[in-house]
Amino acid sequence: MQVELPDEHVEHVLRQRRVPILGDPVRATREALDEPIGTAPLAEMARGRANACVVVSDLTRPVPNAVIVPPILETLGDAGLPPERVTILIGTGLHRPNTEDELREMLGDGVMASGCEIVNHLAREDDEHVHLGETARGTPAIIDRRYVEADLRILTGLVEPHLMAAYSGGRKAICPGIAGRDTIMRFHGPQLLESAASRAGNLVGNPVHEEALAVADLAGGADIIVNVTLDEQRAVTGVFAGEMRAAHAAAMARCEHQTKVVLDEPADIVVTSGGGYPLDLTLYQSTKGIVAAGAICREGGTIIIAQQNAEGIGSDDFAWLITQEHVHGYIREALAGGDFRIDAWQLHVVEKVLRHCEVISVSDLPESESGRLPFARADTVEDAVEQALSDHGPEASIAVMPEGPYVLACLSSDPVGRMTVEQMLAASRQPRAPSP
Repeated sequence: MQVELPDEHVEHVLRQRRVPILGDPVRATREALDEPIGTAPLAEMARGRANACVVVSDLTRPVPNAVIVPPILETLGDAGLPPERVTILIGTGLHRPNTEDELREMLGDGVMASGCEIVNHLAREDDEHVHLGETARGTPAIIDRRYVEADLRILTGLVEPHLMAAYSGGRKAICPGIAGRDTIMRFHGPQLLESAASRAGNLVGNPVHEEALAVADLAGGADIIVNVTLDEQRAVTGVFAGEMRAAHAAAMARCEHQTKVVLDEPADIVVTSGGGYPLDLTLYQSTKGIVAAGAICREGGTIIIAQQNAEGIGSDDFAWLITQEHVHGYIREALAGGDFRIDAWQLHVVEKVLRHCEVISVSDLPESESGRLPFARADTVEDAVEQALSDHGPEASIAVMPEGPYVLACLSSDPVGRMTVEQMLAASRQPRAPSP
């Protein structure tokens, strides 16, 4: 979407830093599997194993599975594990199962025809899970049986800023990716999300990040993970294979280098997006753009989000929640021990932004739906900007985030702006009691 903004008000255009892309990402994946970080090569680990489970993200994440999965299958096959003994498990969390056409789009024709068993994780099917104990905070570790019982376990994923768990990838492929309903509900519970530390880019005292790690540890972690980083055009900029924590740390550091933009002062108006396809298929996912913009929007400011939402608001649960007349009241009651249903976590993170910012939405949602949302609406971004400028006056500043949640926007005064991934990981290793 092309938009025209008044130059005299635009103080910042926040984009990812340009970094070299990999000329041959398939070859880079093979090399990463041969020389992983902190663990033995995949071929060495695969020899003598009876079977393998490879976890991949669902359609809501633009993971280049057609790049990273074939080298994994080739390596397993060369080590004596043919595709017939490999399960590709789609980490849907509590999202809907992916259709066959979507699986083909995600994985490519070669993987679809490889002979692997390709299955969606179904978080609501209790019989398909194993209870592995509880974390220190009391979260039950209920994990897909096909992963728990596999002889060789591999996690894949994309590392990008994550609105509440600091960064995606790594441990999140297990929790919430292949976790059971009760685990996900507790993991996304109001007490964890209410913490100011539960935010993009923050690894210090972040209870959501800590809980994902704790559940993943109870599940036995992974034999190896394969995580990637992407640029704005979705080209691969890095492949990081190895031990779950070590490889994920390297991928997070690369992601931070690419995506973190630090401002000294917040903006009066932030113009952002839902991240484009596939993230903005539903309002449920594209709200991540609102949360990303909230980090740099001043108290009383305005966030303008462009989001297509071709599949509507999202699940029935989220549609019911986001159209409640009093969203702030719902979250207050949830924090006091009241109702907190499936998908309420996405309402919670948006409600935290709405406590201090107005949101104007530009989307393809029909007015019958958009008019029930806790956002103002406009037909175009230009109309929304004109409306916001009339509210904030002739000196109002605008920051623009074309890629929405794929940019880690922060202020120099907050911990994410002051510390690097390496510094945060070092600080988080210091002994302390877990935050509530």
